[in-house]
Amino acid sequence: MEDVLLHIGGVWRAGRSGAWQEVIDPATGDAIGRVAHADPLDLDDALQAAAAGFEAWREVPAFDRYKLMRRAAEHLRGSAAAAAARMTAEQGKPLAEAKVEVLAAADIIDWAAEEGRRAYGRLIPARAGDVTQSVVPEPVGPVAAFTPWNFPMNQPVRKIAAALAAGCSIVIKGSEDTPGSLAALVAAFDAAGLPAGVLNAVFGVPDAISRHLIASPVIRKISFTGSTAVGRHLASLAGHHLKRMTLELGGHAPVLVFADADIGDATAKIAAAKFRNAGQVCTSPTRILVQRPAYDGFVRGFVAKAEALHIGPGTDMDTRMGPLSHERRLSAMEALVADALDHGATLATGGKRIGNRGYFFEPTVLTDVPLAARIMTEEPFGPIATIAPFDQAEDAIMEANRLPYGLAAYAYTRSAATIALVQARVESGMISINHHGLAQPETPFGGVRDSGWGSEGGSEMLSAYLVPKFVSVSLGIKSP
Repeated sequence: MEDVLLHIGGVWRAGRSGAWQEVIDPATGDAIGRVAHADPLDLDDALQAAAAGFEAWREVPAFDRYKLMRRAAEHLRGSAAAAAARMTAEQGKPLAEAKVEVLAAADIIDWAAEEGRRAYGRLIPARAGDVTQSVVPEPVGPVAAFTPWNFPMNQPVRKIAAALAAGCSIVIKGSEDTPGSLAALVAAFDAAGLPAGVLNAVFGVPDAISRHLIASPVIRKISFTGSTAVGRHLASLAGHHLKRMTLELGGHAPVLVFADADIGDATAKIAAAKFRNAGQVCTSPTRILVQRPAYDGFVRGFVAKAEALHIGPGTDMDTRMGPLSHERRLSAMEALVADALDHGATLATGGKRIGNRGYFFEPTVLTDVPLAARIMTEEPFGPIATIAPFDQAEDAIMEANRLPYGLAAYAYTRSAATIALVQARVESGMISINHHGLAQPETPFGGVRDSGWGSEGGSEMLSAYLVPKFVSVSLGIKSP
């Protein structure tokens, strides 16, 4: 893999300090390239570029921004095979999943572009005949965004596309583990002719970069996707400087499987969602609750699905689950399984590292897990599922709402009454029933409580990047 450079003011360049970090292939544990680190002077350059880029970009008509963004989406589609291969090499997910992510990123750009040219204001009837009152949406200004490694193109593109569609410039910090995917995304906008300074990408020491960017008076808005702990930290920094925020944070998604559901269908869909991207998905189903009459059959079926998965490098066409993204995730999985077993849980399958090369971990199913076990309160972010029985719907809803998270939730039932109950009572920013239908470009994506503030996607995508300016004008015309 080529070394990944910083992108500042339309120029790809190394950091001023000459600092680099190795990029690791999680399927082998070997270094496959390097990523440049930004120092404070680089960040000041990026801020200066974003300030100038904003002044130019905000004057570009919405329809022209739309056309440029659509060109960027087409460039990304044209390079999908190369971008997907790069993603698999640095992140580990199967090549088919990587290609879906790249193509989905292009769809998100298209959606944001369309929303940008429809960011309407409104007229407000006035109390006097010679007065006109209007609300005009204006771009909030330069944005600082911070994105994780698990979806290294899907997460950045939501922030970049929304900011650009609204008329904002952006400085985005990508993950040092997966820098090539962000670079491929930025390159698509370069190829489309995006003016210099509108989109800047940096890498480096996360805390140092976030503190520097958030404190800058150039930055008007913060957007972050990642853990709740880091989100709290960034929220405190942004609050100190009175910056607007969008936070998409962690989850611990419950799945409520009722006895009247199609159990075979539920088993297949939940297993596919659980082990997608090796479970490194913020909306991954992690606490599976099954009504007691269906419990034994569901567990057998789910374990069979887990054991049938072909595990291997993402470049292998037969692979259905690749490695974890880095070595620290292996240690986290081992610790969670050991803790659950120490508390009396039953290991139905999996629970161990696979081999000694790369970061592979067995698809794992735990049953009879006490609430005192860490995995019942901590998001595993890996290929571990817990399955527990419940008797009454109220019991399942109570467990679903027990934790402070509220990003995603799922349910399986044939009953319209149960669907209405789950929809009304489960506290979550997103609920998908009888399928896993989240994260489409046209649908909002966000959580409640400790899972975040605001929403990305859907018609809500642009609202956090726009400021409603109220304008009241007296025409000086007196009524006869």
